[in-house]
Amino acid sequence: IIAHVDHGKTTLIDALLKQTGAYEFKDGETAIMDSNPLEKERGITIFSKNASFLYKGVQFNIIDTPGHADFGSEVERILKMVDGVLLLVDAFEGPMPQTKFVLKKSLELHLKPILVINKIDRPNIEPHEVADITFDLFCELNATDEQLDFPIVFASGKDGTATLDLEEKGKDMKPILDTILHRVLPPVADSTKSFQMLITMLEYDSYVGRISIGRIFHGKIRNGEQMTLVKTDGTIKEGKVTKILKYQGLKRVEVDSAEAGDIVSIAGIDGVKVGETL
Repeated sequence: IIAHVDHGKTTLIDALLKQTGAYEFKDGETAIMDSNPLEKERGITIFSKNASFLYKGVQFNIIDTPGHADFGSEVERILKMVDGVLLLVDAFEGPMPQTKFVLKKSLELHLKPILVINKIDRPNIEPHEVADITFDLFCELNATDEQLDFPIVFASGKDGTATLDLEEKGKDMKPILDTILHRVLPPVADSTKSFQMLITMLEYDSYVGRISIGRIFHGKIRNGEQMTLVKTDGTIKEGKVTKILKYQGLKRVEVDSAEAGDIVSIAGIDGVKVGETL
């Protein structure tokens, strides 16, 4: 999910998690994806976050990206993990500078965005005009004909509603979820090939050490198996998988194995850097 800062990404994800029952909110709780103390203090998303839920029997892996220009390099890395993007645009403000940056990166990676005009609950909005301006931005950025044929969903993340037609009042978030189902193809991944995963994010755990987070592009991996780290300078380091974690809702749960298409956290090898390959 990509957008300019404050265009409502995290609120929209909260609504999707609520819709699918992936998270039970306590009264007044919002922005659950902003878990880092600095994010809570500043009220903006700085670090990319993962969540996973089931809808109509299909697993959705959702990544909330930073909308602030200072964190553009993180957005670029994350886009290499995904099969599709929701481009969120404020119904009042329209496309902003960071909108152009994140859209440009998405189009260059041949992703086909779904346009979500958000905050339609606000007064004095011109959602159709915003859609037209966004279309012009696609053209300016040399989008292909296929990318220009993007679906539009009108939403209020705050109210937890979405609609494909402004004449029909939204009841829930299903129009967004159904549009993703129809528009975003399943990952092109081969579980029979050798295991390969691009490290996109890193975390540290005092118990298991450095945790590598990324998407498995090929193959399978099991707990206890040997793995090889290919560093950016071409050197190789051997290690052993000590823990594999996958997302269920916002929680990470330990699993015995993972395969191509999964977004996972793997522990067992130190000295890892973002951009290296397991």
